[in-house]
Amino acid sequence: MAGDVSFDVVSDFDRQELVNALDQVRREIGTRFDFRGALADVTLGKEEITIHTDSEPRAVAIRDLVESKAVRRGLSLKVFDWGKVEPAGGSTVRQVVLLRRGLNEETAKKITKLIRDEFPKVKSQIQGDAVRVSGKSKDDLQRVIARLREEGEGYPVPLDFQNYR
Repeated sequence: MAGDVSFDVVSDFDRQELVNALDQVRREIGTRFDFRGALADVTLGKEEITIHTDSEPRAVAIRDLVESKAVRRGLSLKVFDWGKVEPAGGSTVRQVVLLRRGLNEETAKKITKLIRDEFPKVKSQIQGDAVRVSGKSKDDLQRVIARLREEGEGYPVPLDFQNYR
């Protein structure tokens, strides 16, 4: 095993970029004419974003703002799991947006099956919410990364490759 090289396939996002994108959204809400005098609040929790506003069309406008600012900051839209717009009392509405992080078991199994079927010289193991890929040749691992990037649109989460050594 001394000559093996490896990397991890994970699904993660840069939280600081998300914080920056939401700050831009808040600034734009403060300056836009269609939000003047209206309730519009975007808060970031540990695992979710909460949008609280006074009408459903404004919630849709805030969603568009969040998505556009996130894309500009290099975040994938697959990170967001948009919930339903629900009444929140006092003629206001709330929308909870869950943040996806980590590979679920089904996605990890799909990735390991793809690697096992197409790359016989490479080993893959599921380790928690990541998949460790190892092999003797760096070229084989780079082909695996290229193949997973090709397939990337078929997965419900954005794929990232870390700890390449």
